[in-house]
Amino acid sequence: MDALFEPVLQLVALGGPVLAILLGVSVVALALVLLKLWQHHAAHVGRRGRLQRALECWDAGDANGAAAELSKSRHFLKPVIELGMGLSDRDDVSDRLESEADRRITPLEGGFRVLDTIAQLSPLLGLLGTVLGMIEAFQALQDAGDQVDPSQLAGGIWVALMTTAAGLSVAMPASVALSWFEGRIDAERAFADYAISILTIPAETGRDGA
Repeated sequence: MDALFEPVLQLVALGGPVLAILLGVSVVALALVLLKLWQHHAAHVGRRGRLQRALECWDAGDANGAAAELSKSRHFLKPVIELGMGLSDRDDVSDRLESEADRRITPLEGGFRVLDTIAQLSPLLGLLGTVLGMIEAFQALQDAGDQVDPSQLAGGIWVALMTTAAGLSVAMPASVALSWFEGRIDAERAFADYAISILTIPAETGRDGA
């Protein structure tokens, strides 16, 4: 176990406290991404095929077919569509469905702000570490006076630049993951709007959904 963490401890010793902070931030980001992947998988985000077929049956006036397709779905918006089918004869059903859909989508967006903060803050932390490292390197250069060793200066500079590389290495995957998650949620919101428009047609036009 010590041999496993020894390279990490050596990097932290070289990069200083800023690199240690970035390492902790990277662990948080990875844990959050894995948590969101599990959460979206459990909610069947993106798997809307049966809901789509249920809505097509409902729009065609086949309530039994819609119920059969809906019963096979495990998508997190299934209760919203079931509610809409049950309340299709009410004039105020649209607002009720929009609120219910938003209530179920909002938890899936949890953690997005944290990922966004990590994506924006990590490069700045890396830059801070580089600036601090450069200050130390040039202080050592000043203290050396006429006995300047170029290899020591170069070593100080590459150690300082290491924190910038670490910050970018944390920020880029976090930004990509955030964009991907947001795209999936945007697609779910668009589908929810589509479903609500289908389910509220009977209430607005007086068509018998059965």
